[in-house]
Amino acid sequence: MKIRYNQWIFIVLLGLLSSNIWAQSDKKLVREGNKEFTNGNFSEAEIKYRKAIEKNPAKTNAQFNLGDALYKQENYEKAAESFSKVPVENATPEDKSNTRYNLGNSYLKAGKLDESIASYKEALKLNPKNENARYNLEYARQKQKKQEENKDQNQDKNQDKNQDQNQDQQQHDQNKDQQQDQKQDQQQDQQQQNEQQNSKDSKQGQQNEQQAQKISKKDAERMLDALKNNEKKTLEKINKEKKQNAKVIKSEKDW
Repeated sequence: MKIRYNQWIFIVLLGLLSSNIWAQSDKKLVREGNKEFTNGNFSEAEIKYRKAIEKNPAKTNAQFNLGDALYKQENYEKAAESFSKVPVENATPEDKSNTRYNLGNSYLKAGKLDESIASYKEALKLNPKNENARYNLEYARQKQKKQEENKDQNQDKNQDKNQDQNQDQQQHDQNKDQQQDQKQDQQQDQQQQNEQQNSKDSKQGQQNEQQAQKISKKDAERMLDALKNNEKKTLEKINKEKKQNAKVIKSEKDW
C-alpha cells in the first residue's frame, strides 16, 4: 500500500512537471515571437505565435499577437479571423475592447465597412473611453457614406449614359430612315428621268426616220430627173454625131 501511494505521488509530480514544462514552452514561443515582431520579422513572429497556439489554444496573447503579425503583413482577412478567435472569456473589458478595436481595423483595411462598424460599436460598448474606436467608427461611417454617394452617382451616370445611347440610337435610326427615303426618292427621280429620256429619244428617232424617208424620196426624184436629162443629152449627142457622119461620106466613083 505504501508503494502504491509513493507511485501515485510520483505520477502527480511528473504530471505537474510536464505541465510546467509545457507552459514554459508556449510562453517561450510567445516571447520569441514578440522579439521577432519587434525586429520587424513579422512572418517569423507569425510562425512562433502559431506554434504557441498549437501548444496552448487558450493562450490569449498568442492569438492576439498572431492577429497583429498578420495585420503587419497586410493579410487583413486572416488578421480579422485571428482577432475573432481570441479567447476573451476571462479577459478584462479593456482587453476585450482592444480586441474588438483591432478586429474593426482589420475589417476596415479589408474593405468590409459593415463589419468594421459593428466591431467598433462593440469595442465602445465594452469600453466607452476607447477614443481610438470612436474615431475609427466615425471614419468608417463617413467612408461608407461616401461610397454610397459614389454608387448613386455612378448609377445616375449609367442611367444618363444609357439614355444618351438610346437617343443616339434613335437619331441614328431616324437618319438611316431619312437616307433610305432620300435614296428611294433619288431612284424614283432617276427612273422618271430615264423614262423621259427614253421617250424623247424614241420621238427623236421617229422624227429622224421620217426625215430620212423624206430625204430619200427627194433624192429619188432628183436621180430620176438626172437620168432623164442625161438620156436627153445622150440622144441629142448621138443625133448630132449621125448628122456629121452623113456629110463626110462620099462616093468612090465619079459617074
